[in-house]
Amino acid sequence: MSKAPKSMSTWRALNAALHDILEDTPEAFVLGEDITTWGTGGGIYGVTRKLADVYGKNRVMDTPISEEVLISAATAAASRGTRPILEIMYSDFAFLGFDGIINQAAKSRYMFGGQFDVPLVIRTNGGSGIGKAAQHSQSLETLFAHIPGLEVAVPGTPGDAYGLLRHAVTTNNPTIFLEHKNLYYDKGLVDFEPLPFGQARIARVGTDVTIVATQQILARSLVAAEILEADGISAEVIDPRTLFPFDMDTVYASVAKTGHLVVGHEAVRDYGWGAEFVAEVVENSWDKLDAAPVRLGAARTPIPYSEELEAVVIPTVDKIVAAVRRTLA
Repeated sequence: MSKAPKSMSTWRALNAALHDILEDTPEAFVLGEDITTWGTGGGIYGVTRKLADVYGKNRVMDTPISEEVLISAATAAASRGTRPILEIMYSDFAFLGFDGIINQAAKSRYMFGGQFDVPLVIRTNGGSGIGKAAQHSQSLETLFAHIPGLEVAVPGTPGDAYGLLRHAVTTNNPTIFLEHKNLYYDKGLVDFEPLPFGQARIARVGTDVTIVATQQILARSLVAAEILEADGISAEVIDPRTLFPFDMDTVYASVAKTGHLVVGHEAVRDYGWGAEFVAEVVENSWDKLDAAPVRLGAARTPIPYSEELEAVVIPTVDKIVAAVRRTLA
């Protein structure tokens, strides 16, 4: 029975998705550190709240603090026919289990000739904005998107968080599901439908410049677009939703209309996914561009603990506005 669309926060949308997955998918189970014991019993941001109460601790499991063991165990479980959803408290901690992610989960289907799949979802969060400092605030999506065999989702709205997570558990490839810690309490409409990977969203229609951005920088880009509109500049804002698979066709079509491109992300600008999007457009839509594309990203520095310094490191609304004016100059 379909549900009526509802406005809710991102963490509640994710929680609803997990409830629905566990109800609909007997092979699915949830595991992670403190997911039933922290605060209100839903992990540090409430996403797993009340799951254990409904589905029991055989399907919603608190685990020891060992990311290497958790990732390897979840990978093995996925290869044996289950659909684990593993929560890593912060994406920064995933480094402790990179062998399990990169050398095992991502490569097993290939190395064993397709004899088994690895339908693993690793849920975690990244990004800045709440003063978590250098080891709890990184944006690591480019690292994951670079690895063959991984799918990477970066939801920017509550509706996308629900829909992408519902789809993630159905894929037969390992998925890195990156939430943004500063968006958990943002509200938006959720239609309770799965959302296939590789379908970008046009968040705002425009005619003069294309802005491609994710998560917190997407939200700032929409604010920047309003400022630019007051000056007669019409910005089209695109949310990729997933970085692999990624939907370049929507970007090509937009650039063909606007002739200008700005790409922004919270990850460090150098070697970031924004450069990949710019390269794709330059290689395949060069004749549609009226000016050189511009890319924005974080400064090449660890994220500072100071919230004032943190705000300077990450692309701001003013920096997005300036980037658009630069490409239109």
